[in-house]
Amino acid sequence: MSEQFEIPQEIPTAEEITSDDKLWALLAYVFAPLVSIIIMLMEDKKNRPFLRKHSAQALVLGIIGIVLTVVSWVSVLLACLPLLWWIYLIYLGVQAYQGKDVNIPVITDFVKNQGWA
Repeated sequence: MSEQFEIPQEIPTAEEITSDDKLWALLAYVFAPLVSIIIMLMEDKKNRPFLRKHSAQALVLGIIGIVLTVVSWVSVLLACLPLLWWIYLIYLGVQAYQGKDVNIPVITDFVKNQGWA
């Protein structure tokens, strides 16, 4: 009697994150909201879940950055806010480039509830 052993096969993930996806996610954060809009218009990019999530988050953050920039024109004390915001976007972009799932406390929930990611 010989027993056959089944070799467990690896279950493929729903999506493999490519280096191209990571680069586009980085660019989406660093050049938000412009690259986010470009990603959403590119047929092959907008259907990738990793990119869709990061580009939607970057779009919302980019719009918030624009509002911060306009508000900073009103007050000299707030002039450093857009620079700090952009540094935060670069940090998020680097995290996305490393393939990490970036969860931004309010923004991620908003994007998911809207069905954008």
